[in-house]
Amino acid sequence: MKIKLVGSTVGNGAQHHFASSYIINDTVVIDAGTIGLVSPLAVQRGIRHVLLSHSHIDHVGTLPLFLDNVHEPGESCPTIYASQFVLDSLQQDLFNDRVWPDLMRLSQTESPFLTLQAITANEPVKFADLSITPIELDHVVPTLGFIVADEKSAVAIVSDTAPTERVWEFARELPNLQAVFLEVAFPDALAWLADKSKHLTPATFAAELQKLRRPVRTIAVHIKPAFHSQVVAELKTLGLAHVEVGVPETCYTF
Repeated sequence: MKIKLVGSTVGNGAQHHFASSYIINDTVVIDAGTIGLVSPLAVQRGIRHVLLSHSHIDHVGTLPLFLDNVHEPGESCPTIYASQFVLDSLQQDLFNDRVWPDLMRLSQTESPFLTLQAITANEPVKFADLSITPIELDHVVPTLGFIVADEKSAVAIVSDTAPTERVWEFARELPNLQAVFLEVAFPDALAWLADKSKHLTPATFAAELQKLRRPVRTIAVHIKPAFHSQVVAELKTLGLAHVEVGVPETCYTF
């Protein structure tokens, strides 16, 4: 299984993780924060399945660009998988003919731009030789994490969340769990802000990993750029040998 942490910066500055997209085996994407900006365009055109964790802009922001970029006349189009809450938000807040043309309506009457499929927590979807199980997280809007599995390995991509339980209960039962992508947004000094916005700090990040009950390779992601150096330093003081900081534009193989 190949998972690329898509970059979200332009220029020669630090490679911060401003927005989220993961490309899996070239044809599947989790979250559309940056996928509509990927070059060469052939990479975007190879993507057939897009799963959305939640409705926040850093996770759906370039979905309109992506759909416009890959659209060709005909019946073939990408499928968007998300909870009903997120699908409703896309319709009301994004594809509303104000922010962007209503691609949902156009797909019903013209050559389709997208197909929609509602997904539900704990019910896997299967395509492209993968089984992907959505798991409910604890964020300020309804949010799903995803357990991505093939015949040999499984990886947990845990999106924005406060301390939670179900994803770890599920992950503990996977003997072939190879890695976890886990957010750590704020430094410990801003625990109050993490609590209000339902994100993790290094302290709660470490406590979440304890729920796995065994060391698993963990890639720390979604560090707020303003606090990147502080969060990375605090992660290092934890002394967790199996934890590394995610590097945008890196392709991880499991």
